[in-house]
Amino acid sequence: METEQYLNEIKKMKYGRKLVLDTYMIFGGIPYYLDMLNNKKPLSENVDNLFFANNAPFKTESDFIFRSLFKDSINYRRVIEYLSTKLIGQTREDISDECKLTGGELTKVLNNLVSYDFVRCYMSPGKKERFKVYQLTDMFSLFYLRFVNKNAGIDDHFWTNIGKTGKKNAWSGYAFEQVCLNHIPQIKAKLGISGILSNSYAWSKKAFIDSDGNEWEGGQIDLIIDRNDDIMNLCEMKYSSNELFSISPKYAKNVRDRMAMFKASEKTRKDLRCTFVTVYGVKKNPNSDIVVDQVILDDLFT
Repeated sequence: METEQYLNEIKKMKYGRKLVLDTYMIFGGIPYYLDMLNNKKPLSENVDNLFFANNAPFKTESDFIFRSLFKDSINYRRVIEYLSTKLIGQTREDISDECKLTGGELTKVLNNLVSYDFVRCYMSPGKKERFKVYQLTDMFSLFYLRFVNKNAGIDDHFWTNIGKTGKKNAWSGYAFEQVCLNHIPQIKAKLGISGILSNSYAWSKKAFIDSDGNEWEGGQIDLIIDRNDDIMNLCEMKYSSNELFSISPKYAKNVRDRMAMFKASEKTRKDLRCTFVTVYGVKKNPNSDIVVDQVILDDLFT
């Protein structure tokens, strides 16, 4: 990861890979932002000084970015702000209804946001065009809109003091998923399938009744690696701050149910392999037998 090289070789931060990950999830690996870090201060203090202090240089950075990139910045900002509250992504119809944008104007906004890597657009195989999903993936924008908008200037030590709150944990989990989605070649390399043709996509399904009359609640899978060797890796991407990820009985059941729902919905005969991508690995316990393959943070740096 280029961010690791920049932080440690140029900025002399002496960060381990977990700190590199945390830095990337906030700044997105942009050299201009990384250069503002003070190598004599911990990451949390740097974040407070750059975003939340009264004189923080990045307090209005997001506004400046949109004004400088896009002529009609209000429309772009409206879409980005909406997507920042909907982590699973939204269809064009959803975005149109919420943001009051239609036709060519909405098409222009969405296409430009995708072109500038603020948003990713994906569609599961077999879905129609109108089922395309747009998802906010720009790390800096996600962090800014989730935390800085409402908290800058209120508490100079906001990031240091926020602790392991639900809001921070939700952001960390989502940001880690985006890091994983940006490193699919590395994930495939760890799985030993770099040379196998595959298609990577997200999948979602609303509640449905299958051909046997079974009712399913619906759900989503954030990453499926659909391989040409009749195997699918259904990936669970889980962030943990300083320990092995522990699978609870409830979570193990949810994973099994989601895999069964996927099989019932898509009627696939491919072998489904439950694959976990985590920071340090999965803790071995009575529930960890659902895991067939593992990828850890170090594998994303190869």
